[in-house]
Amino acid sequence: MTRFYEGQVAWRYTRSGANESFITFISNVSIAGIALGVAVLIVVMSVMNGFEAELRERILSIASHATISGSEGRLPQWESVRAVADDNENVADTAPFIDGQGIFVNGKKLSGALVRGILPEEEAKVSTLPPLQKVNALLKSRDYSVVLGASMAAALAVEVGDEVLLVISDTNVTPVGLMPRRRMFTVVGTFEIGMHEFDRNLAYVHMEDAARLYRYRDEVSGIRLRVTDLFEAPQVVRQVAEDAGGLLYINNWTATHANFFKAIKLTKSVLFFILLLVVAVAAFNIISTLVMVVKEKQGDIAIMRTLGAKPSSILVIFVSQGTLIGLIGTIIGVLLGIVLAVNVERVVHWLERVLGFELLPPSVYFINDLPARVLPEDVLLVAGMAFLLAVLSTIYPALRGARTQPAEALRHE
Repeated sequence: MTRFYEGQVAWRYTRSGANESFITFISNVSIAGIALGVAVLIVVMSVMNGFEAELRERILSIASHATISGSEGRLPQWESVRAVADDNENVADTAPFIDGQGIFVNGKKLSGALVRGILPEEEAKVSTLPPLQKVNALLKSRDYSVVLGASMAAALAVEVGDEVLLVISDTNVTPVGLMPRRRMFTVVGTFEIGMHEFDRNLAYVHMEDAARLYRYRDEVSGIRLRVTDLFEAPQVVRQVAEDAGGLLYINNWTATHANFFKAIKLTKSVLFFILLLVVAVAAFNIISTLVMVVKEKQGDIAIMRTLGAKPSSILVIFVSQGTLIGLIGTIIGVLLGIVLAVNVERVVHWLERVLGFELLPPSVYFINDLPARVLPEDVLLVAGMAFLLAVLSTIYPALRGARTQPAEALRHE
């Protein structure tokens, strides 16, 4: 018999004729199932990758890579600590800050806020988001101006140029008793980072105004650090604190948001295995397809065995047929998945217009877009697992076909 005929026969069985249309239909269903499962897996993993990367970038742009503060929430002699940090080769930039809690009031509307006092020219060095760098230039010392998150400004119903009252928990002694400290601020700008947590709860004022309001004198809450390698932030900030000496409190993004990013990775792993079951179901359809092909081709198997084909050759034929189905489905799924992942934001926006509501409310999912990041290693992992499942699904029906006895098969023809 001709060499490599097994592959030719497998390809011919995959393209069964009109009288075997049901087998062809089942084969196409198997291909479609594998393709759909692979595409969904690639899209989901790409979205999780994009979500994690986008969230990390936005959080770190606001929350800083690392911070050094005083043990009691205030950092005296902060200039010396900052000088030590600036001398560290692993620290790119530093900036002092003052953090305080307050309530903004506009008529009957009010909103709790984290009030952050900054030095605009210094803050621009550690904050990388363009919207924040633009509003930093609006803050000036001693004019009590404030820059609000866009969602907070909307909740207070204020616009640029309006005045808003800031009330804090510190008290003043007045003739009528103790009264909370308050100050009118002029809204000079708004910012929108795209994360509801910050757009709704964060407000920026000049650090000198914050120091007078919160009675910090020459102190600050702490020093923000931007390091050259964000994954080395824990070691760098610890080294800076040791070099500075004294009783200091250190923090870094891996400690502040560690559970959040661990949850994202855990979700990604769980979704991978759950959706892999979809691929497994589609791959196992190959078993039923090949069992029917083996049953239908009993006469052909007997003739090939009579002409000298070995059982191993029959095995190769049906393994090749199932592998071919898995390979076609995997390739289609990879191409479809990459196309959908790259255009996932457009697909989501189209669905929102069609359905008439937001699929990703920013108050729930922290961001108002659905970014995607296609990683080659993820694509290879998904494609490899799908192809492996398809190949494993061919073993049982292929062995069944290889055990076919020519005389027994021809007896029923």
